[in-house]
Amino acid sequence: MGLFSILRVASMFGWKGILVGLIIAAFVGFGGQCVGGSEPQQQNRAGSTQHYQGSPDEEKSAKFVGYVLEDVQKTWRAQIPGYKDVASLVLFRRGIHSGCGTATTAVGPFYCPVDKKVYIDLSFYDELKNQLGAPGDFAEAYVIAHEVGHHVQDLKGLLGGTGRDNSIHTELQADCLAGAWARDAEKRGELEMGDIDEALNAASQIGDDTLQRKAGGTVQPETWTHGSSAQRNASFKKGYTDGAAGCGI
Repeated sequence: MGLFSILRVASMFGWKGILVGLIIAAFVGFGGQCVGGSEPQQQNRAGSTQHYQGSPDEEKSAKFVGYVLEDVQKTWRAQIPGYKDVASLVLFRRGIHSGCGTATTAVGPFYCPVDKKVYIDLSFYDELKNQLGAPGDFAEAYVIAHEVGHHVQDLKGLLGGTGRDNSIHTELQADCLAGAWARDAEKRGELEMGDIDEALNAASQIGDDTLQRKAGGTVQPETWTHGSSAQRNASFKKGYTDGAAGCGI
């Protein structure tokens, strides 16, 4: 895997790069023109999925993403008094304009606290499955649940801290919230055998240490922004075991 791909993956699930600009292993590419992709179809209902017309497989993915988004928010509507849905979930490839700036394919999935939207690059799902060793529908669902976790943090006033330690804490708490949703979804009979294993595998495959090893470099904890594979895996398990309360929500 090339360095560009590793940097792209290392930035997944982050939100701060949208606010602070070019940061290695966080977000990159704001301030320029959209480098590709198509404009999303706008839908007015809060919490809806916006997407461009794509291939039949992409249309299938869009329906799946919309279902997962609604299910994740069903959990938070029931558990968080006054919960407000994300404005929408936007699917894109190659580039997109967001309330936080212009995001290129280097960004990967992200939450924008300015427009309250979740953005999912469908090409990242391809990479998650084909290059990172994390296939499966529930691995993809974990990505969405993590980003909605950032929305929960935003509503609770938990975004905005500075420093590497805060960044890691923020990302691990979002992983925990993804696990808390999985716990609730399982209680409602929405999960299938093997789903939790898919999520835990995905959490492990995108840990900072694992990504650095895949890049052929030295593991450097001082550069981490999202936590190690063990930390991300443990955070998801914490939410899955203890629910939102175990995540500090």
